[in-house]
Amino acid sequence: MKLILASNSKTRKDIFDMVGWKYEVITSNVVENSNSIDPKQYVIDLSKDKANSVASQITDKALIISADSIIYMDNKKFEKPKTKEEGFENIKKMSGKVNYAITGVTIKDLYQNKEISFTDVTEVYFKNVSDKDIAWYVENEKYLLNRAGYSIAGKTSIFVDKIVGDYYNILGMPISKLYSKLNELGYSISDFEMKS
Repeated sequence: MKLILASNSKTRKDIFDMVGWKYEVITSNVVENSNSIDPKQYVIDLSKDKANSVASQITDKALIISADSIIYMDNKKFEKPKTKEEGFENIKKMSGKVNYAITGVTIKDLYQNKEISFTDVTEVYFKNVSDKDIAWYVENEKYLLNRAGYSIAGKTSIFVDKIVGDYYNILGMPISKLYSKLNELGYSISDFEMKS
């Protein structure tokens, strides 16, 4: 069975590699845009767009998995910071609060002509972080200009008090829930080709 990851995200690829799946990466060529105000619907919309874009690029049957993730807090979607100053402000706003990692995933099954989309939410509790520590972080975090200004797999981990939910969801792919949905489509782990 051909498995396609519709993402060039390092963390998503790392998660698929961790499971051992053999897969191909094909990225979408859509402009990411959704008018939805609801954060869960927003990530679902974008994950569907990505899956459909990849489906239009291939002629073979395949199982396409796409995802979109955001960080959400205080009724606001946090964008990727464009500058160190924006990164500083994002972490300062999250200091002492809970932010929500929300991922939307779409499985487009071209073998059965079926599609499943779902979301997962993980609560990320930040400690109170001093301006001095944030300033150090901004100068030293290589993932600063990634999603919302932090990666749980990077230096942000020293600021996180606890998480409630799936750790891998924060990295952009709730792998356990994904596998449950693949089960719903009738697949089991032995159906997938593994890397040698």
